Amino acid sequence: MRRLPLSLSLLLLLVGAEARASVPDHYGFGSRSAAMAGAVTADASDFSAGYYNPAGLTEAPGIEISGGYMYTAQRLRVGGADNEVDDVRGLVAGVVAPGRVGPVPFAFSVGLHLPDHGISFIKARRQGVPRWELYDARAQLLYLEAAVAIRPLPWLELGGGIAYLSATRGSFDIRGRADLISPFDSELEHEVDADLTAVRFPQAGMRLLLEGFGALGATYRGESKLDLSLDAHLEGIVEFAGIDVPLLYEIEARTIAAFTPQQLAVGLSFQRVPLLHVNVDVTWMNWSAYESPTATIAAKLEVDPPEGTPVELPEQPAPQIIVPPRFRDRLVPRIGVEYRGARVGPPRRVHGEDTKLVEIPIRAGYVYEPTPIPDQTGETNFIDNDRHTWTIGTGVTLNRPFDEIPGSLRLDAHASFSYLPERTIVKDSPADFIGDYVADGTMFGVGGTLTVSF
Repeated sequence: MRRLPLSLSLLLLLVGAEARASVPDHYGFGSRSAAMAGAVTADASDFSAGYYNPAGLTEAPGIEISGGYMYTAQRLRVGGADNEVDDVRGLVAGVVAPGRVGPVPFAFSVGLHLPDHGISFIKARRQGVPRWELYDARAQLLYLEAAVAIRPLPWLELGGGIAYLSATRGSFDIRGRADLISPFDSELEHEVDADLTAVRFPQAGMRLLLEGFGALGATYRGESKLDLSLDAHLEGIVEFAGIDVPLLYEIEARTIAAFTPQQLAVGLSFQRVPLLHVNVDVTWMNWSAYESPTATIAAKLEVDPPEGTPVELPEQPAPQIIVPPRFRDRLVPRIGVEYRGARVGPPRRVHGEDTKLVEIPIRAGYVYEPTPIPDQTGETNFIDNDRHTWTIGTGVTLNRPFDEIPGSLRLDAHASFSYLPERTIVKDSPADFIGDYVADGTMFGVGGTLTVSF
């Protein structure tokens, strides 16, 4: 009997899954790219290029191994009260391996974001409960990508890959005899079956190298979503005052989790000034395809009481009417700047280029994310505001510091601040259970990535 609450907890966790995009969409992937507000569609060659634009991987000067950590504190409020939305934190890692297929440059990469709360975690929410739909529990899904790239022409780079998201699905059975008067005398056993389910979606990109000017890039990321399910089966006998009542209860819950909208990003990197990169990106995100994360639940209760026993069964619950979210597509502009002119120390030659022992890059960026969520005047309460994010970053690169490292040793760091200005929601009905409210918030993020290049 003591194990029963564990099974019920699993049910509560899974029946109302939140559904959101991956961590890189909103918090960045890798410190260099995050410090430039993600405006690197035409200017990424480290492991983060697997997400931002796989085509750029052919620019990697050598084998690179990266690892790091990111953390974002979310302070999102409704009516001035902190909603205690989970902070975002986790490990990031990646490997890039360039080479050649005959005369054609080639590269392969793997990138990973691993939340340190666990591989997969999902919260339960009823349809009308207010929640920050784009941010709450987003970090609790494993993100993994693998990509390849080639440069078939001196001015053209092509790349593509597959990204993975994961979440849990499960079922449980409870059977035996339950004694309502003496519960510790009950004889119940249960079986829980949960597994990690992955969904795959494509990512592809291209870069045009504009000699003496910079580069132009474009990336497509496909839509993904997990059909999350939970099946519960309770069968046994309930004993009360010497009366045995056979009982069967079945429940099926279905919902959509881990939704990632399809996206198209276009970016331009200006590199006419030596050691200075000025990048501009625009990303279209297909949020109008978003499906409600509210679970559809079907339940069946069967009781066979002995003849003459006064037992009244409750009516079967009516199916919940799901209100379409009606999100909007959005365009997200980004700008990022990087200056690599701070170089000191004795000369070094790395990967065929002359440089100095120490480089200290300086980076900054800005991104504006208009909310895709319309005013919540009816039954639903998906909360979101426009988001302004400013980013900064720096680092230290040691070029050929040891004979064992003929390339470089890089430590990059970034910080970000996001501001979500006040948004007032006025309900159509004065009798609405939630009522009118004002939402606003801030976010503070930091992170670091260490890369060894051979």
